[in-house]
Amino acid sequence: MSDAIVVGSGPNGLSAAVALARQGVSVTVLEAAEEIGGGTRSSELTVPGVLHDHCSAVHAMGIASPYLSTLGLERYGLEWAFPEVDLAHPLDSGRAGVMVRSVERTAAGLGPDGPAWSRLFGPVAAGFDALAEDFLGPLVRVPAHPVHLVRFGLRALQPATVLARRWRTEEARALFAGVAAHSFHPLTGPFSSAIGLALTTAGHRYGWPVVRGGSRMMAEALAALLKELGGTVETGITVRSLDELAPARTVLLDVGPGAAVDICGDRMPARVRRAYRGYRHGPGAFKIDLAVEGGVPWTNASCRRAGTVHLGGTLEEVVQAERDTHGGRMPERPFVLVAQQYLADPGRSSGDVHPVYAYAHVPHGYTGDATDAILDRIEQYAPGFRERIVGRFVRSTTEMPQYNPNYTGGDIITGANTIRQLTLRPRVALDPYSTGVPGVFLCSAATPPGPGTHGMGGYHAARSALRYLAR
Repeated sequence: MSDAIVVGSGPNGLSAAVALARQGVSVTVLEAAEEIGGGTRSSELTVPGVLHDHCSAVHAMGIASPYLSTLGLERYGLEWAFPEVDLAHPLDSGRAGVMVRSVERTAAGLGPDGPAWSRLFGPVAAGFDALAEDFLGPLVRVPAHPVHLVRFGLRALQPATVLARRWRTEEARALFAGVAAHSFHPLTGPFSSAIGLALTTAGHRYGWPVVRGGSRMMAEALAALLKELGGTVETGITVRSLDELAPARTVLLDVGPGAAVDICGDRMPARVRRAYRGYRHGPGAFKIDLAVEGGVPWTNASCRRAGTVHLGGTLEEVVQAERDTHGGRMPERPFVLVAQQYLADPGRSSGDVHPVYAYAHVPHGYTGDATDAILDRIEQYAPGFRERIVGRFVRSTTEMPQYNPNYTGGDIITGANTIRQLTLRPRVALDPYSTGVPGVFLCSAATPPGPGTHGMGGYHAARSALRYLAR
């Protein structure tokens, strides 16, 4: 008998399991798939020898995690790899907004907008570690660093379109808009600056790295640590009900709110069931993985050195594309994220054939084929790109939940970033990890602080479980 059972082996589930095991709790992790990792799985999807990340690929918040940094995962095979350029956002003119880890070097490349970029991000990046302790957790609590949090919060409260007014060049405005678009939410609404600020600041503090050997190495490192602590992981086990579980003092669910309702059934109070059933999911992702001979022939030189490339055009174009996807319309020119992990981790390539990762923001539950829209977007900034493709793997929006049931409607961030869900996900409660069922806690990306490979949702849920066990 285990003291704790964790359902799901994504970064949050494994992080929760490790947090419990470090306190002497015996833990069993149950995973429905045959392979652990949730969104951090990697494999040869296209041609032999070319390694692709299935979902999570670039880990700005993973390396910045206040929890993961305490675990010494390097001893278990986790190694961060950094591209020369963290992010590039090309424009039709041939120019690009470019972000590197150094605030000063980034500012220097933004010309007249450099001083304004430095004034915003320099101080926040310098205080990022203190800030991360507060915003990477439940917001309804006494902050450890209130001054840092208030300064950040006043800017995060603004719509991204308003914050972007401090810059005048297309490069700076588009660079920030592309990062803000990671929220999968209209950039004209309150709090739409929050994720853009957090990811940009994390990039200036730590960079936007990949995991050497594929994102799967993060899950494997956590599982290896868990095993050393006495925990176990069992794969190929689908949990549909609490009644199917062996006796345990506490259960943690790395699943979406809707799945938690199904698993808990009538044990969950009606008020919690209503809240979970009302939890909103956002737009979807349509993803393609490509094996490309010679890499992507970007017109802009910085894109050829960038681990991440955002294809969204100007600020105004990004705003329109995100408005369309949120409104259920497929944009004519969707926002596309491209990752070139092999630039930091050459071992993912096979000779001169390289893995290229790309997904488009599309409406929730989109049933169409966005492959050509993505390829056209890349070709727009890299003429001749299609001719270099030697392998292709497509995971459509409707196939995303088959890969990971938490990705309802293709929503890879497990929840719409509405004002309420940014601050009070998954429901209004003093303990957002509590399901209302004694001893059962939610620990997925639907809980604070939301999506990312930081493991903080699992860590905080484990703390709630430990308090329950100590009663």
